[in-house]
Amino acid sequence: MTPDTDANTNTNTDADTDTAVNAESKMDGGIVTTESDSLESLRKEIKSIDRELVELIARRTYVADSIAQVKAEQGLPTTDEGQEARVMERAGANAENFDVDANLVKAVFRLLIELNKVEQRQTR
Repeated sequence: MTPDTDANTNTNTDADTDTAVNAESKMDGGIVTTESDSLESLRKEIKSIDRELVELIARRTYVADSIAQVKAEQGLPTTDEGQEARVMERAGANAENFDVDANLVKAVFRLLIELNKVEQRQTR
């Protein structure tokens, strides 16, 4: 009999195992890890996150391109300093909410904004 089907013995059930795993789990930066996490599984998780980051950058770039098209159609300037300031403020606040270095997050957003502006200028 398996542990989760034997009701008449003192063997561990799946629920007991889950409790034990949760007991030895720890929170670190919002990610739950267990002592049994292998280096390979952590690298696999990073690989998945990296793919998601690239997908999000692609989505953001697509929307920024759409904004550039609307700006061109409406005769608006490429640069909107007020909007850029709001994006940077939001980036800093989001960084703080996730306990990430705000300077790092703002640097990433500054780079994304600058690359979008270069592309906007080239397409006009």
